[in-house]
Amino acid sequence: MTPRDGGEQHGRFRYAPWSGGPDPLAPPFDVRSVLDEVGQDVLSGGSLREALRELMRRGMDGRRGLDDLADRVRRLREAARRRGDLGGTLDQVRAMLDQALAEERDALAGEAGDDARLAEMDLATIPDDVAGAVRALGDYEWHSPEARQTYEQIQQMLQREVVGAQFEGLKQALSGNDPGAMQAVKDMLADLNQLLAAHARGEDTEDQFRDFMDKHGDLFPERPENVDELIDALARRQAAAERLMASLTPEQREQLGQLMSDALGDPDLASQMAQLSDNLRALRPGLDRRSPVQQGQGGEPMGYGDAVGAVAELADLEQLGEQLGQGYFGATLDDVDVERLEQYLGADAARDMEALRQLERELERQGYVSRGDDGLRLTPRAVRRLGETALKRVFDRVEAAGRGDHDDRAAGQADEPTGLTRQWEFGDELPIDTVRTVSNALQRNAAQRSSTSGGGVELLVEDFEVAETERRSVAAVALCVDMSFSMLQEGRWGPMKQTALALSHLVQTRFRHDALQIIGFNLAARKLTPTELTEAEPEWVQGTNLQHALMLASRHLRRHPDAEPVVLVVTDGEPTAHIEVDGRPTFHWPATQETVRATVAQVDELRRAGAQLNIFMLGDDPGLARFVDAVARRAGGRVFTPDIARLGEYVVADYLRTRRGRR
Repeated sequence: MTPRDGGEQHGRFRYAPWSGGPDPLAPPFDVRSVLDEVGQDVLSGGSLREALRELMRRGMDGRRGLDDLADRVRRLREAARRRGDLGGTLDQVRAMLDQALAEERDALAGEAGDDARLAEMDLATIPDDVAGAVRALGDYEWHSPEARQTYEQIQQMLQREVVGAQFEGLKQALSGNDPGAMQAVKDMLADLNQLLAAHARGEDTEDQFRDFMDKHGDLFPERPENVDELIDALARRQAAAERLMASLTPEQREQLGQLMSDALGDPDLASQMAQLSDNLRALRPGLDRRSPVQQGQGGEPMGYGDAVGAVAELADLEQLGEQLGQGYFGATLDDVDVERLEQYLGADAARDMEALRQLERELERQGYVSRGDDGLRLTPRAVRRLGETALKRVFDRVEAAGRGDHDDRAAGQADEPTGLTRQWEFGDELPIDTVRTVSNALQRNAAQRSSTSGGGVELLVEDFEVAETERRSVAAVALCVDMSFSMLQEGRWGPMKQTALALSHLVQTRFRHDALQIIGFNLAARKLTPTELTEAEPEWVQGTNLQHALMLASRHLRRHPDAEPVVLVVTDGEPTAHIEVDGRPTFHWPATQETVRATVAQVDELRRAGAQLNIFMLGDDPGLARFVDAVARRAGGRVFTPDIARLGEYVVADYLRTRRGRR
């Protein structure tokens, strides 16, 4: 809203519709339209979890959904797998070793004397494997300075790779072969192990962590903000290193393990690295350290540190893929690591993810969904919204000429007006008599208005009168819906849900004094609230236990002896199950005489109670047709064979007809 005509005039503002771009007060999401979209899937037979998951997968309002984000992560993961050969360190060591041996042999060939010949014999006996050759040359007296330097570079490179694989920022620091740099690394490791040990004991390490970062922060480009972030970063690299080893062939794993062990020849360094490994395992025991990484074809050989980094990246992408897939039990959008998502896919992806999260939170905040142990569930408020939608669909299909105008906006009253009125009292729920109320106010203010030139009519509490009513008949309705798996197979599950929700909403909003009970039945029957019906999913259960459903319907009618008894049955199969004397359900196909007799006995009980039994037969099962025809004749009810698309129209219209006493 913006002020017009320059703002304030005579102490007042004039306002007009906002015209400066998007409405700044508009909600970030039209939650009702989102709920309606989800409701379309639910009313078509799906579950809330499936409907919400599908919405999150598709995205909304031009934003990317989970499927798009997961596909981008998958492409990054495949590219990372093709980046290089994870066993490239062995190739690098072998190439440097071959160079050193070639330089040494050239030097020996130019020398005379027994020492040179003995040295050639020593070189001829070194093992063929890379690790064995490097270890065997540890005590060798080199004749070529160039060869000695190349061999020393192998040791330095391995040490740098091993330490750099665990600490991403140390590889560059150790590249200058400075003894002081290695001592700084050992000092850092000692301080780090002290910090992690104190954290594991539950001590307050905030000050100790700050001191550690002030002293060694240059070695950690990740710039962790607390001890937990530091541990996460280090444990992630450690787990990646172990997954890298698991991805190599047994021969590569053995040789690389020997080379790494030899590289840590410094006892202090080896001790500190081993202690760090133990600390990280204890602090983060749940990380995946064993799964091998599937390598792609091609790619340049990678050093050990680079390979560990690549595996760590693969682990991140695999975890993101699982989080975005939401395929595990109890998955929520809060599981998605948005910071990691932004790191790999950019800020736009993080914003899209946050929008999906916000939508889920908004649905919860506005009371449309609630979170339980099994995930998100529709609330009664959302079910009322779906019922309203289902009822509107029903009335939209009704032909005005054939069915009359059912879409009455007025709420149904349970009482008939007597024509008398009385003064309103606190707690009255009777309708206000507007004419009498305004007339009382006019009469009371007549003297005041005669002495003034204008003004409105002032209403006081004592002016209000209500219209007296007398109780009129109410209906007790039992809606029995078939929930056998054939309803889903034939595409009848969704229309059945819509019908039950539409009728429930009609009763709750327009005939509040009527008593509606929804009863679902397959092998056995059970009472359902509208919310339970909405969340119900098909079960692989054989059996159509109409006898049990009618038994529950009879109990419902007996609880309302003064109401008009009505039983509506929606089914697509003849009875094939009934309740035995011991209370257990039994199923037989084809239907047995015992099942038929038990079902007919319940029909007779309803007839004695004066209930009207109307059956809505779906499909063209001959056995069902014969059964329902016999039941209708026996109980004095009616049989409908509606097209599945008009099931709701038939059921609701029949309820209204019965409600008005037109049998």
